[in-house]
Amino acid sequence: MSYDHMIAPRRFLPSIPSLLALEAVDRLGSASAAAEDLSLTQSAISRQLKQLEEQMGVDLIARDQMRMQLTPAGTGFAKEARAILTRLAQASVKLRANPDGGSFTLSILPSFGLHWLAPRLKEFAASHPGITVNLHTHNLPFSFDAGTAQAAIHYGTRDWPGVEYLPLMPKHVLPVCAPGLMDGPVARPAELLDYPLLHLETHPDCWEQWFHLHDVPAAKLRGMLFDQSSAMTQGAVHGLGVALLPDFLAENEIAQGRLALAMEGAAVSLGEYFLVWPADHAEEYPLIKFREWLLMQLEEG
Repeated sequence: MSYDHMIAPRRFLPSIPSLLALEAVDRLGSASAAAEDLSLTQSAISRQLKQLEEQMGVDLIARDQMRMQLTPAGTGFAKEARAILTRLAQASVKLRANPDGGSFTLSILPSFGLHWLAPRLKEFAASHPGITVNLHTHNLPFSFDAGTAQAAIHYGTRDWPGVEYLPLMPKHVLPVCAPGLMDGPVARPAELLDYPLLHLETHPDCWEQWFHLHDVPAAKLRGMLFDQSSAMTQGAVHGLGVALLPDFLAENEIAQGRLALAMEGAAVSLGEYFLVWPADHAEEYPLIKFREWLLMQLEEG
């Protein structure tokens, strides 16, 4: 028998009602607001907190205050309780939606997830009807600490501690702009410095990297800043400047006539896309099958 993952003794496990009461007081700032939020009486809230204090042997309420406030220990414990309750609620929703357990949540970068991955998920669903992939979008930086996803699409380098990696593909980018922004593609990379450059909040040094790869000195470049590739794409479409877009996104916009190449030439790589997951999720069946399917997609191109 393995004891690696045994739950702590029951005397250390508080009841869910007491954790809900503590979390609500911390979040809302008073026992009356917590009582209203949980459809309880104030005395019921106080009773739950008193029972929790007695069980833990720690003061969670600062009773010398006119209004109910948590001690520093109570605030810290409430933060942990909130994360646990959130994960439990999410697990309950997943269980109801997929009673056979065949689901997992994948956190995706909007541009890659929606334009490269999402169109291919229909094939995964058809070949794995018992597995549901739930998608959440995120911008970098991203952490698994919130407990909302079992895996994520990550962009950059292997600089994320505590996760396992499946390399997907390099991020190839192309400089693009509205067809009317310039008379035609520039001949030399340095000429793009004469045009407004659009920047992505999560990768603010992309243009500097791009110019460095073309042996053009460029530092502290300024320009409009966007929080997502989709917003930056629209900015480029409306003539606000030149954007560096992933090739799979740029080529689609070029094909539809909304954007044009700002400079002829092959796309350059500024990093790599990875599928990443915490080690404790590595052996979960839905994630294993998804990784196998992704590998097949990459082999087929």
